[in-house]
Amino acid sequence: MAIEVGAKVSGKVSGITNFGAFVDLGEHKTGLVHISEISDGYIKDIKDVLKVGDDVKVKVLSVGDDGKIALSIRKAVDKPAEPQRREQPKMAHGHSNHGKFGDNRHHNDNHNHKNNKASFDDLMDSFLKESESRLATIKKNTEGKRGGRGGRRS
Repeated sequence: MAIEVGAKVSGKVSGITNFGAFVDLGEHKTGLVHISEISDGYIKDIKDVLKVGDDVKVKVLSVGDDGKIALSIRKAVDKPAEPQRREQPKMAHGHSNHGKFGDNRHHNDNHNHKNNKASFDDLMDSFLKESESRLATIKKNTEGKRGGRGGRRS
């Protein structure tokens, strides 16, 4: 049986480290489940969740040229599909079209943010994009004022 990316397979935890768990997939193949791929929630100590000998279902994320197999427990769990919500068109100043005729039930979008469950990866991606954008702006502004890298020139 060849291990294919995207396949869901069963395995047995064969070792635990502080950064993840090694899973024996059979046929002399072992993969690593990184600690971030064990659960959707935060895990402080992996030994609180898994122990050697546990049977687990994993999803194959990647198979490297060097034979390393990346696995995920959290992506192997079938989750019910969330209903698709239609996005309301935005008007000027970021307001939605909800309150056009005096219906202010959805006027403050801040209440809805608590109910939206974004994955950690999605939140991290948006943070990184925003951070890189801010750093680029700061770099552009400071280089323009100082004439490039370094301090003032006399």
